[in-house]
Amino acid sequence: MSPAIDIFLQPGEFYFGDSDTRIRTLLGSCVAITLWHTRLRIGGMCHYLLPQRRRTRAPDVSEELDGRYADEAVQMFLREIAQHGTRVGEYEAKLFGGGRMFSAARSGRFTDVPNQNMEAGRALLAAHGFTVHAEDLGGNGHRQIIFDVASGAVWVRHHALNNAIATEVS
Repeated sequence: MSPAIDIFLQPGEFYFGDSDTRIRTLLGSCVAITLWHTRLRIGGMCHYLLPQRRRTRAPDVSEELDGRYADEAVQMFLREIAQHGTRVGEYEAKLFGGGRMFSAARSGRFTDVPNQNMEAGRALLAAHGFTVHAEDLGGNGHRQIIFDVASGAVWVRHHALNNAIATEVS
């Protein structure tokens, strides 16, 4: 039986749903975090582009959270966890992406966005008490991700150097 809701996340988007949901995305240097509650079969995915927002001033309390940034995407997860009356420790966290899309020689002034994104995801999850159960990070190329909220399974197809490698991350 296929899920009733099939969501495709664009960069910067976030979605949290129930067992009738499958969430997909395509990642390059971006990172996706999936969270899954094993008993309630609820969970979500974010697709962030950068570790944090560059600010010239302190954030305004009325400012909306922006899923393009890792720190704000994790805050979006924390908001959903609270709204569902659950706790951080009840979720399985998984990390994906952070692929190198351009060579250092081609980029001129080199900023290591993939590594910054991977480090931010790991650090933020640890700082908020999440346990990372699996990750598929780094390397060259992009990844296709499918997260089935009913089972918690995440399928990854890594397209590296013109070769596709498909795996399931349990």
